[in-house]
Amino acid sequence: MDLEIGIAKTARRAYGFDDIAIVPSRRTRDPHDVDLSWEIDAYRFEIPLMAAAMDAVVSPASAVEIGRLGGLAVLNLEGLQTRYEDPDAVLQEIASAPQDTATRRMQELYQEPIKEELIHKRIGQIKESGVTAAASLTPQNVAQYAKLVLEADLDILVIQGTVVSAEHLSSRTEPLDLKKFIATY
Repeated sequence: MDLEIGIAKTARRAYGFDDIAIVPSRRTRDPHDVDLSWEIDAYRFEIPLMAAAMDAVVSPASAVEIGRLGGLAVLNLEGLQTRYEDPDAVLQEIASAPQDTATRRMQELYQEPIKEELIHKRIGQIKESGVTAAASLTPQNVAQYAKLVLEADLDILVIQGTVVSAEHLSSRTEPLDLKKFIATY
């Protein structure tokens, strides 16, 4: 069932864990007859798992492991992994920070500029394992880093944001034209 979400826009209803109950029925299915695999274009994944592009969730090492297990992990190219040569030390600092100063300290740590050489390095760390490399950028940074991620041979680029639309209007910056961007690459 489609839901109308705006002028000429519809969406399909999605369900979360709280919306679903497993109820026994008369019929069961042999697990060997069930295929949980899924595809994005030419990329096939054996398990229905896509790890979010969040510093607390995906590192190059976890992306490789999730890929080896059959899922897909998306690395945040605007996170700590591309701002610090040793992001593990920074993540440990955040984890051990007192609650009253943790937010301020995180804001300070994210002020470090993104380093292009680390974007290339992190994608390379995933690629050298042989799994599908996926990473994300926000719409405002896609144009700046698109050529670099292509040179690094990124397999899947996720354009992420709280709300991403096909057309964004702004008087301050040149917005990303998704249609034109996709046609270019």
